[in-house]
Amino acid sequence: MSRNLTDITAPKPGYIRFQLAKWTGDEAVLAAFSAPYDALAEVVKGKSVALVGNARTLADAAQGAQIDAADIVVRLNTAPGQEAISHGARTDWLFTSVRLPRDVLRDLDPAHVFWASGKRKRLDYGLVKRPGFVLTPASILADLIMVLDARPSAGMIATATLCALPFAQIRMHGFEFFSSLSLSGHRAEKNVPHDFDAERDLIMEMVQADKRLRIIRPRA
Repeated sequence: MSRNLTDITAPKPGYIRFQLAKWTGDEAVLAAFSAPYDALAEVVKGKSVALVGNARTLADAAQGAQIDAADIVVRLNTAPGQEAISHGARTDWLFTSVRLPRDVLRDLDPAHVFWASGKRKRLDYGLVKRPGFVLTPASILADLIMVLDARPSAGMIATATLCALPFAQIRMHGFEFFSSLSLSGHRAEKNVPHDFDAERDLIMEMVQADKRLRIIRPRA
């Protein structure tokens, strides 16, 4: 994947203005740190994307080559359990709702990091100043909360965001909607703030409505 995506940047305010904006919820100022969506749309038009979830079942699959064959490979949060044979080796975009350790960003080295959370107060200055930072629009988050009646997961936000861009193909790997738990931790579904049943139902509706979108199941 060409690294020229990192060139899509906007002029960035300073540290003090950033701190004020994240605590007051000033979306306009925070958006000034973000790569513009119209430029992203031009870059991805007609391309394929592989969205890699963190379901444990993916670790037992051999989808790595298929994932890396996509024009853009997207991962979530810290992208745990990444083995080339099952998960592929490349990370072009990263959607996160958590603060990322420096070693994770260094090792994954994504061209774009998307902040996939409505909790703007958790943003840190180092991340927003990183070349290729993208602030997921508040409108996408608000629409998902209204439909799900719950806080959307990073995977749900990534799915909605990718579907809003002019990709030719969108393939989802490692999505079991918590039925196989997650590689990112040991919490059960009842201990996370997401409604994975509602997310599964919504994504299945999206698959029916959007022929670009397909869930790749693990091979038996």
